[in-house]
Formats: sequence, C-alpha cells, structure tokens
Amino acid sequence: MSTKEKVLEEVKIEELLGNQNVIVLFNDDVNTFDHVIETLVKVCDHEPLQAEQCAFIVHYKGKCEVKTGEMKDLVPMCSSLLDAGLSAEIQ
Repeated sequence: MSTKEKVLEEVKIEELLGNQNVIVLFNDDVNTFDHVIETLVKVCDHEPLQAEQCAFIVHYKGKCEVKTGEMKDLVPMCSSLLDAGLSAEIQ
C-alpha cells in the first residue's frame, strides 16, 4: 500500500468517526459493581462481560467510554444512567 493510499484510508476513518459523541461513565463511591453492570446491560445494551469490563475500568481508571453514537441516541441513554444514580456525561 502506498503512502498516498494509507493517508486517504485514515481520512475516511476519521470522517466516519468524526461526528460521533460518546457517553463517559465516571467512578463514584456509592454504586456497587452489580448495579453498574446491570445498568449498562439494560441501558446501553452491553453484554454482561462488556459491562463488567467497563465497571472495572471505571473503578481503576476513574472513567470509561461506554457508548458511542449520535447525540439523538445517546441523550436518552445518558439520562437513564443518571436516573439510575450513575455519574455520566456526553462528550
């Protein structure tokens, strides 16, 4: 693959991801792992293992990106996470 083709490919990927927003989940001292996992499965349509991994990342790193997408899809999800007592925001 030539350099010209490689650069063109990278631009296309950035264009596809450029207008995506992300829900970031933050660590807190209130919610249990089980509650976080169950909420991510229910609200963000995570598989249980994926939700568990996100919960551990949040616990040890302080935050984790849990869902990407268009703003119109993320707003209700983020609201549901907040309603469940989790700390989250759309970036």
